[in-house]
Amino acid sequence: MAQRNNQQGEGGADEIGRMPMPKDYKREMFAIADQLLGASKIRVMCADSKSRIGRIPGKLKKRMWIREGDLLIIRPWEFQEDKADILFRYTRTQATNLARRRIIPEVINIF
Repeated sequence: MAQRNNQQGEGGADEIGRMPMPKDYKREMFAIADQLLGASKIRVMCADSKSRIGRIPGKLKKRMWIREGDLLIIRPWEFQEDKADILFRYTRTQATNLARRRIIPEVINIF
């Protein structure tokens, strides 16, 4: 029981070095939350230097609270390039760790 709870925590000891990364084959990329628009929509600045409207999917609405300046993983829509789904939000500690390791593209690196 103790092992199961330790592995599931969002910021648990097992996940300090293990953070989800954007998968290129799924068209995922880094983005920074730029402006909160309401109705589960956020304007984001993406790693490809485009501004998009990000949408928090229904299964993540109550679990994922996003503020301006947060580092995110997004997936642009295939049929509308100016919109995207938000998949994951990094904590401030995780974002500074990624910036220190130079994993975040310089276009959006504000950490």
